[in-house]
Amino acid sequence: MIKELEDVADVPAVHICTVVPISKTVGANRIVPAVAIPHPLGDPKLSPEEEKALRRKIVEKALKALCTDVEDQTVF
Repeated sequence: MIKELEDVADVPAVHICTVVPISKTVGANRIVPAVAIPHPLGDPKLSPEEEKALRRKIVEKALKALCTDVEDQTVF
């Protein structure tokens, strides 16, 4: 799906993922690593404030990736 958005619809996209090699295999151009498979955008062991900060960091990284022109697959 991520590759279709970029190639067919010409919409830049970021793939936030927990397993980077899979993202590379499916052809995602902008890849942002996530935390873990059961909790990609959070960590239940953290306090609510720490988890919010972690989520914000990942989303800000994804927004930066979205604004970055890439030629090849790039892991941010």
